[in-house]
Amino acid sequence: MSVDAETPTFSPRVQQLLTQMTLEEKIGQMTQLNLSAINTTGDNKDVLLDSAKAAALVRDFHIGSFINGEAVPAAQWVRYCAALQRIALRESRLHIPMIYGIDHVHGASYVSGTAIFPHNLNLGATFNPELARLTARATVLESADLGHRWIFAPNLDLGVNIYWPRLYETYGEDPLVAATMGAAFVREMQTNSEISPYKVAACAKHFIGYSDPRNGWDRNNALIPDQRLQEFFRPSFQAAIDSGVKSVMVNSGEINGEAVHASRAILTDLLRRQMGFEGVVVTDWEDINRLVKVQKIAPNEKEATWMALDAGIDVAMTPYNTNFCRFVKELVQEGRLTPARIELSAGRVLQMKDEIGLFENPMPRADRLARVGDPVLRAQAVAAARESLVLLKNQNNVLPLALARVKRLLVLGPSADSRANLCGGWTLAWQGRPEEAYPKDVPTLVEALRKEYPGVIIETLPYRNTTGKLLSANVAAAAKRADAVVLALGERPYTEGLGNTSDLTLPEDQQVLARAAQASGKPTVLIVIGGRPSIIRSVAGSSAAIIWAGLPGYGGGTALAEVISGRTNPSGKLPFTYPQFAGHVSNYHHDNNENSLDLNDFDAGFGQFGPKYKAAMLTEFGEGLSYTSYTYSGLTLSDSVLTGLAGKLRATVRVANTGPRAGQEAVLWFLTDEVGRIARPVRLLKHFEKQPFAAGQAREMAFTIDPLRDLSYPDGQGRPQLEDGWYTLRVGSQMARFRYAGKAAAAEARAASGSTD
Repeated sequence: MSVDAETPTFSPRVQQLLTQMTLEEKIGQMTQLNLSAINTTGDNKDVLLDSAKAAALVRDFHIGSFINGEAVPAAQWVRYCAALQRIALRESRLHIPMIYGIDHVHGASYVSGTAIFPHNLNLGATFNPELARLTARATVLESADLGHRWIFAPNLDLGVNIYWPRLYETYGEDPLVAATMGAAFVREMQTNSEISPYKVAACAKHFIGYSDPRNGWDRNNALIPDQRLQEFFRPSFQAAIDSGVKSVMVNSGEINGEAVHASRAILTDLLRRQMGFEGVVVTDWEDINRLVKVQKIAPNEKEATWMALDAGIDVAMTPYNTNFCRFVKELVQEGRLTPARIELSAGRVLQMKDEIGLFENPMPRADRLARVGDPVLRAQAVAAARESLVLLKNQNNVLPLALARVKRLLVLGPSADSRANLCGGWTLAWQGRPEEAYPKDVPTLVEALRKEYPGVIIETLPYRNTTGKLLSANVAAAAKRADAVVLALGERPYTEGLGNTSDLTLPEDQQVLARAAQASGKPTVLIVIGGRPSIIRSVAGSSAAIIWAGLPGYGGGTALAEVISGRTNPSGKLPFTYPQFAGHVSNYHHDNNENSLDLNDFDAGFGQFGPKYKAAMLTEFGEGLSYTSYTYSGLTLSDSVLTGLAGKLRATVRVANTGPRAGQEAVLWFLTDEVGRIARPVRLLKHFEKQPFAAGQAREMAFTIDPLRDLSYPDGQGRPQLEDGWYTLRVGSQMARFRYAGKAAAAEARAASGSTD
């Protein structure tokens, strides 16, 4: 096998190490083991080091990376990582430090007492990249000192399949939002100077197309044409690469029947040659063996190892044993892998370690542990939660429920008094933890409402008895006593395959609960909590107000109570399209062949598909209500024709807060390419900006249109296609058309010069 043409330039330290290292030592740098291989219990959670196990693995197999854990106190992490690093440095012939990888995906979530931010889907709803940056900052401030130097975040998958159990880990269905948020996260995580002398490596995951499985289940086959892969799934990863991300984790599933872990076309031709990535490519959990056991494209693990390395893998998250070390050595001895190929991957790992200063500063430290649990960081997590809540419905302005209007409030539902439900998976542990394990100083919704409404009776009651029977009569009676009812519905924590579902419909018992409360005639506020949209059509119509809360993290209870009371003016907008029906899902950037958003354009001859046909989507991408009102006016373009690649078109619009109170407004600019050789989206977000507005304040908001960036689209090989024609710009209620005449301008220039080319 040949070495990749795009061989990176290694630092002098790495070059020298590579000349000194044996084949076995290089393979060890490519191997990543789970903590269960080195802890005292042999399971996946106890952060208790077995020094003898660790020493043997480093001494005999030269293991260069370890992973995983669950939330334990910071001091325990320091002891564990320090002891493990001392063993690595002592047992390694060349004193090469190990690097510890961990899934801190919304704050330092595997450390006790840290700030747990909203999950990425909520951050997408804020349309505020600063909050993605603050999430990364809190993560490294609360974990880098502990020895966590390789963070498996951000998730840059595109959230286009709402059944997928990892939807909440994405920034939503729009590629620009995902790219902008992800780049802000990567830059902060890898350049933060407050953790000096340490640096941290981020990991963009899961390359590529992982989030659109055909059946909605995790780690499955996606059917994605090359052109769609380039236009929608590539931008977020490209933005991370352009921001210097040091590692990429691979999609565990398949694209068009090809296992990504064995795809040279994806991992070498696309990722490295087209996109310019020079860092470390790491497998996901046991995914080389998955090629044998599940995807069945290899007859045995040794053959699967060859396929993965041939495709472009650098590090194998094996994660339980050292079979990978043996198989790679045999493949080199047999001539199927060259020593140069092994040196390339080992060099990339060593280069990453060198770039984050691991050789100079390998040991964790315990003198800055006061940063863990810093009230400032926790306040920032609450602020992020506030901006992430989306008010979807507010009939007759039932919200906010002002204190003066409320004497008794009934709070019901499985999420009413749950901390776990507000946080979802990847919090304290992979699938979350039992309710009693969450910090008691993190308020649930009920606790936050009691604080927010002093003197008001906040009543809550179970809606099932000890045998599981629904207590609808009790609910109805309590609802009649209350001035308003808050229904906190949704899902328990999950992630990956354990979150697979075939039906997004709100569970029947929660529907019964909602109907019992609504039958009282009292205003009901429906709060949807969970990692993906529940189908709430059966109870939405009778709800006076609806809030999509997603997974807002530790600040979720406080943020929700403040929105309900009116202390906080909601500013979130949906980062995905919320469906009405479980069987019909359509993203906002569909093309004209999908008429889910354009049914009113049909003529009467289509019968039930005419103007009276109910829209298939409950709420659109980018929609969200406020307690104030915003007016868009005066959209103006600097010209009606844009010519040439160097030309620019400046668009301005006046946005005014015409309501009674201050708020924040995310201004979203959409473009429609009216005619394209490849079917174009009915609209596509091209620019967004969020600004505060005082009551009565107006701002001029601007968007400068760049032809190559904003008007072109890629073909299946990633080459930009820029076509002459008409485009429509939309922002708020405003719309304007302009024409791009790049080819015509070029032809005129050639004619004027006398050229016949």
